[in-house]
Amino acid sequence: MSRGGMDSAVRPSPNMDGRPNGQHSRERCGHFQMPLHYPRFTRADYESMPEWRVDCLLKEYGLPITGNVEHKRKFAMGAFLWPN
Repeated sequence: MSRGGMDSAVRPSPNMDGRPNGQHSRERCGHFQMPLHYPRFTRADYESMPEWRVDCLLKEYGLPITGNVEHKRKFAMGAFLWPN
């Protein structure tokens, strides 16, 4: 029986990596998955954080890892620090 265009809503379509929806790959670019814990770093932590650690943090949250280390630190502070 035809569902009149509802087939795509009923049947999961494969992702770009060929896996059906629901079977996500952590290493896939552009996929956001909220980690279990929100980062609890202070402004001082971000300002002294080594570049590799900032890269890991941004990657963990599916955020862009571009620019120099100062740009990445400012981006992380803007994304994760709450105003007082």
